[in-house]
Amino acid sequence: MEENRLFPQDSAEAPPIEVTPDPPASPEGESHSCTGCGHGAVASEAVGHGGGELNPPYVYAAGRIESRMPSLGVEKEFAQATGRAETADLTDGQALHAVLSEPRNRYLTRQLCYVMTIQGLDTYVLRPRDPGDFAQLVDALREAPQPTDLHVVIGLRGPMTPPEYCNGLMLPMVLFEQIYTFSPTAFVQSLPKPDDIAEEQFRATATELFERVIQIADNAGSSDEHRAVNYLAVRYPSIYAKCAEAHSAGAALTSIETRPSRLSGARRIVDVIFSFTNRKTDVTEKFFVRLDVEEVFPHLITKLSPYYDR
Repeated sequence: MEENRLFPQDSAEAPPIEVTPDPPASPEGESHSCTGCGHGAVASEAVGHGGGELNPPYVYAAGRIESRMPSLGVEKEFAQATGRAETADLTDGQALHAVLSEPRNRYLTRQLCYVMTIQGLDTYVLRPRDPGDFAQLVDALREAPQPTDLHVVIGLRGPMTPPEYCNGLMLPMVLFEQIYTFSPTAFVQSLPKPDDIAEEQFRATATELFERVIQIADNAGSSDEHRAVNYLAVRYPSIYAKCAEAHSAGAALTSIETRPSRLSGARRIVDVIFSFTNRKTDVTEKFFVRLDVEEVFPHLITKLSPYYDR
């Protein structure tokens, strides 16, 4: 089986994801204090697999992470820390990262509220499952943030946040396992180009496909279907090569469908089907990728292959 890694983020290659078993779910009714959040909120742990939902509460979402001030007290404390820092000639985003990156201000990283927006809409509030992973949130804000930066968040969906948690904002909480940060332009440039496709043509095709996948309506990355598609968008370069080959042959990508696989049983398996229709003959060819979405980290079962309707 071919296993893929996230493509290089700007100049450095992202580390491989190590898949580890999920920890056991918390006993029913048990709650966990929001350590250091500064406003007394209590967040229940995300429910474990088998909680009776049609889809377990896993999230594999692509959007943008922003920091918010949860209360006036935290805002004033952050202002004092900023006044002590060297922030001359820095933008607001750069100053934020500089302050949070100082070891003496580490406590502030636990105080802020981190919101993930998808297509401009506030979608999730983020918290690390491991308190030691707050550094991932600081890294996600980036030393030199750009408006086009994109974040991929992988984790477990928890309950709605109470109003006092994030200054009145009530959203589902995601307890994240991993966050990846990259610019779409750098991502597209990192994709391996097929030998028989021109450079300009391939990059244009890859950009169009990536934007199309990311902008699929209502893609909050919480359903099996959307998790599978988002995984392919950032972890499987073969779909970009196939789309470029189809364009070269005069075909257009006409649909992306996701269906439960006939092989689903003890584990949830989905097929993601890409349809290419020739612009002259109107003949459609289909190719599919089969993925296992049973756990928090989806993984590939069958690489891109021809698909035949039954």
